[in-house]
Amino acid sequence: MTVTETLPGYKAGTWTIDETHTEVGFSVRHLMISKVRGSYTTFSGKITTAGDPMDSSAELTVDLASIDTRNEDRDTHLRSSDFFDAEANPTMTYRTTSLRRDGDDLIVEGDLTIKDVTRPVTLNVEYNGVGGDPWGGTRIGLSARGEINRNDFGIAFNMPLEGGGVMVGERVQLVIEVEAVLDA
Repeated sequence: MTVTETLPGYKAGTWTIDETHTEVGFSVRHLMISKVRGSYTTFSGKITTAGDPMDSSAELTVDLASIDTRNEDRDTHLRSSDFFDAEANPTMTYRTTSLRRDGDDLIVEGDLTIKDVTRPVTLNVEYNGVGGDPWGGTRIGLSARGEINRNDFGIAFNMPLEGGGVMVGERVQLVIEVEAVLDA
């Protein structure tokens, strides 16, 4: 069975990420006992699907000032120089470098840049399919999961807790739900 046969409806082309139907989110440990979840409300990107799906690529640019954790004080702190320094470093980007199969899974390798630091990041991607929309367009759906260590990107702010541990975990879970529209 070929790769395209395991990706029903697959089409080659260039796709624009639909910001209103896409989520770029994360979760990170807080106080060592729970997780805080957040997302970014402003981002843009393109996916280029090739004749051979393993030759496809994608790019995502995220406006760091658009962070939303449902707590304005926390969001303001995350935009500050303690974390993203969003005024000096307004965006983060992810660019794919390769795509491969691992059994039934799609594995995407790429470069993530935050605060002028670029590191390789692996994402596990689920192909959700391709379908038409009510406006005559064609859409693709993808889900991606990954993990980074925020210290690798110079985001090292923390506060020790009285009983041990720290306020913010180092590992950040990445969650991206993409819906993109095939360009005409």
